[in-house]
Amino acid sequence: MGCKIRGARALLSAISVLTLTSGWSAIAHAQSAQTLDTITVVATKTEEKAIDALAPVSVINQSTIQMIDPKRLNELFYNVPGVTFQDRGDSPESAINIRGLQDFGRVAVVIDGARQNYQRSGHNAQGSFYLEPELLAGIDVVRGPTANIYGSGAIGGVASFRTKDVQDILRPGERWGTEVGGSFGSNAGRATASAFTGGHIGPNADLFLGATTRTQSNYKDGDGNLITNTGNHVNSQIAKLTVRPWEGHQFKFGGIFQEDDYNIGQYNRGPVATAAQRALFQGSSIYQSEVKNYTGTARWTYARPDDRLFNWDANVYWNRTDNDQWKIAHLSATAQAGVCTTPGNNVSGCVGDPRGYLLDTVGFDVNNTSRFDFGDLRNAITFGADGFQDDVTTTEARGNSNVTTPGGVRTVTGGFAQWKMNYSTWIEVVGAIRYDNYQLEQFNISSQGERFSPKITVGVTPFRGFTPYVSYAEGYRAPSISETLIAGAHATGGGPAFFNCGDGTSGLFCFKQNPGLRPEVGKNKEAGLNLKYDSVFSQGDSFRGKFNAFRNDLEDYIEGTLFEPTAAPPFGTFNKFFQYQNIQSAHIQGFEAETMYDAGAWFLGVAGQIQRGYNDVTNVGLINIQPNKVSTTLGLRSPDRKVTLAGTWVSAASNQHIDQLNYIPSTSYELLNLYLTWQPHKDVWMNFSVDNALDRYYRPYAIPKSSTDGTTQNDVLWAGPPPGIVYKAALRVHFGAM
Repeated sequence: MGCKIRGARALLSAISVLTLTSGWSAIAHAQSAQTLDTITVVATKTEEKAIDALAPVSVINQSTIQMIDPKRLNELFYNVPGVTFQDRGDSPESAINIRGLQDFGRVAVVIDGARQNYQRSGHNAQGSFYLEPELLAGIDVVRGPTANIYGSGAIGGVASFRTKDVQDILRPGERWGTEVGGSFGSNAGRATASAFTGGHIGPNADLFLGATTRTQSNYKDGDGNLITNTGNHVNSQIAKLTVRPWEGHQFKFGGIFQEDDYNIGQYNRGPVATAAQRALFQGSSIYQSEVKNYTGTARWTYARPDDRLFNWDANVYWNRTDNDQWKIAHLSATAQAGVCTTPGNNVSGCVGDPRGYLLDTVGFDVNNTSRFDFGDLRNAITFGADGFQDDVTTTEARGNSNVTTPGGVRTVTGGFAQWKMNYSTWIEVVGAIRYDNYQLEQFNISSQGERFSPKITVGVTPFRGFTPYVSYAEGYRAPSISETLIAGAHATGGGPAFFNCGDGTSGLFCFKQNPGLRPEVGKNKEAGLNLKYDSVFSQGDSFRGKFNAFRNDLEDYIEGTLFEPTAAPPFGTFNKFFQYQNIQSAHIQGFEAETMYDAGAWFLGVAGQIQRGYNDVTNVGLINIQPNKVSTTLGLRSPDRKVTLAGTWVSAASNQHIDQLNYIPSTSYELLNLYLTWQPHKDVWMNFSVDNALDRYYRPYAIPKSSTDGTTQNDVLWAGPPPGIVYKAALRVHFGAM
């Protein structure tokens, strides 16, 4: 462990003389290009290059996505510092973590501007979303509450996903264009097919349509273990209509539908004849799952170069995640499907029993920027408002899911004002104030709150290419429905019930509501440095670098807490209650870096992070803090730029600074990925890659233990590791008409 950390620090200390990429764009580009030069609006809602943003911003573009050909979103983020995922292999949903914060909306996930707030309580992440990577055209990420203007709750950061549109398919001069693609991979018989088409249906209107299908079988991890129920089938469709009725005005209507079919849960591994074996090899019930995810957006933007007073963006959206599940197997691997004649397992009922989780989110986001100058002072003032409402419905005949993921309605609204000032070429100041308000309701229980959160950033550029800055920003997250309203007994799974709960139910312990739960407040202090140089060692080369040191002090941080040890003869003494409670204070601090040197014929990048986080009251490490990690990318291009060969090495150290009484830490790991791209024709792209080329077993996040006997939650443990070695090949072909 110590060697790992020292190695990570040594590599990070060398970043200032090396180079790095924000994601993988350098791998994907045949010409010299920098992802950090990509335009983004995620930090301030005003257009700026990522390298110029006085914020920890990273960008992943379409060519990067196509080069990697990911099955899951997490494969796109190996080189993005401060970002990781807590995914299960037996579920295609994604659970993102930014700077050690995740779950219950701490990271604002938006797809084409629509919030993704789905949450189902269980042994794994307490917040996730569904998105087919093949639909993506780009991703913008900002880490920390720096982007508090982007919406309520984002004390961890914002991940903004943009799906493909006409401009991602058509070439200059084309009226219509089509792109078809397919890929195949080993270690699960994985395959993907996609088709996108778009065109101009008049001088002022565009139409875009697309569809994808993806399938895979059960994969093996790096130790050669077959991970059951990691097979799945995913279909998606997308449609967009863009209309420009007047100069500067654009109306865009979009719809995305995705359907995921999979089985979730892990069978027992090994014998279960004795009590000790049952504790060691306990698996979980298996559920056939059918998830339907709908996203609809309507967006009106206005921008004209000659109009500096109005530049607005107004978006309304609806998102529905409908997860229907049916139990198809009991805990035992030998359980037989059929008609139940007994009560069955009281956590999940009998084989054939259904349950469902439904979340409807409706929301809006509107803002306008006005610009004016006073001599050398260039000013941009942005006013905005946003809001969303979550309506959660959980259905299960036995009621256990109704306990762990209660239904209810939460309404969150807010507004902000931001002033961005540039003086000459050497100083920039960004100041903002945000107001948040929330209301949460279920039957006769209600909760509400409000707060103003400030932000101030100052950056200077004493000489070209060198921009240090400091920033202070606060964020505010309202408690979720589940955190506030969870109540009732945790069912026993067929064993003895230790406690009787206040609502008349009995179980292993009692969930307890907390209508007095206070919102979380993040107070983030940050110092950053942006470096941007061209023609450093030779004509046409480039260097880009972003470095950030931060400390996020969290007031009233919310964490699930077991308390009140109580005797339960003859079994022993156990905690009677589980409740989401406020921790008076906690903090997360760290260092991040991303750089890239691109010489044209070759490129070299290094990215990394050091991160620690603690409960200030107990001095115990927070569970979701990411490991120290360094990733190094080296690539070569052919003289005609038609062939690119690249490799990335990721070295991560296990985070041992956690509560090891109730969790087992993540593993240390070394991960090697290899990529080859070839463009034999201007309309044909071929990609070949090897993921996890060393065939290593690794588990990138901590695993919870049982709340009663301390045994590992094996369904998470077995479903936690990603695949072992995977060989992939992909082909894309473009067709166009003038």
